[in-house]
Amino acid sequence: MSEQTVRYVDFVMGMPISLALRGAHAADELAAGAWAEVMAALHDVDRVFSPFRSDSFVSRLNRGEIGLAACPVEMAEVLRLGKRAKRDSGGAFDVYRSNADGTTTFDPSGVVKGWAVDRAARALRWLDDTDFCLSAGGDMVCHVARPDAPAWRIGIEDPLDPAGVIATVEVRDGAVATSGLTHRGGHIVDARTGEVPTALASVTVVGTDLVRADIDATSAFALGADALGWLEGRRDIAGVVVLADGTARTYGGRSWRTSQAG
Repeated sequence: MSEQTVRYVDFVMGMPISLALRGAHAADELAAGAWAEVMAALHDVDRVFSPFRSDSFVSRLNRGEIGLAACPVEMAEVLRLGKRAKRDSGGAFDVYRSNADGTTTFDPSGVVKGWAVDRAARALRWLDDTDFCLSAGGDMVCHVARPDAPAWRIGIEDPLDPAGVIATVEVRDGAVATSGLTHRGGHIVDARTGEVPTALASVTVVGTDLVRADIDATSAFALGADALGWLEGRRDIAGVVVLADGTARTYGGRSWRTSQAG
């Protein structure tokens, strides 16, 4: 008989947050406390970084009401991550968006989601002998605390048929991030051109931490037709690229099960 998995679900940052727990503290007061810490951390991030909240620090920066010196110290960390991602992607990824009137808008969303969830997951690592999988809008941190417990089996959504799965991968300790346009429309652009890429349907990255996996997935999607070559040049990641016609291509050194030849 398989072990029970206990699930928790809530909503913040404009997306569903879900947690799966297995093991010693899957359904006790410690689990409830850790889940509360996770959600509190994500609500704090939303208050600082949301471009959709008029009272967030990001919105106030864009209106010119405050400068960076008035922002929490985490803002500088996110800016550093954005600067590095722009360099690594050859400019395809940028936390600054050029507007038609010649102005620029600061939108760190492409950095913040993975960074925030990775930070929030720290509260779950204090649960002894407890495995967890924390997911935010499809990006997730997975951890198996017990050597005899099975890996988390992660299904990758088919971007052309969201009810289906185009690939699966097993993860014991790491992160999975997927970028695409299926659920949020044209929110990803190639910052070099301002255009929404059309060569790909989705990019999935599996790595050791969600900060890098999420940024790499978004950067690769922004690179469009150059994504697969760029990803193959990155170290210590693996994943699946789905082309606009639905063809799946795997990369990296993990074992994947896909609905097609990878």
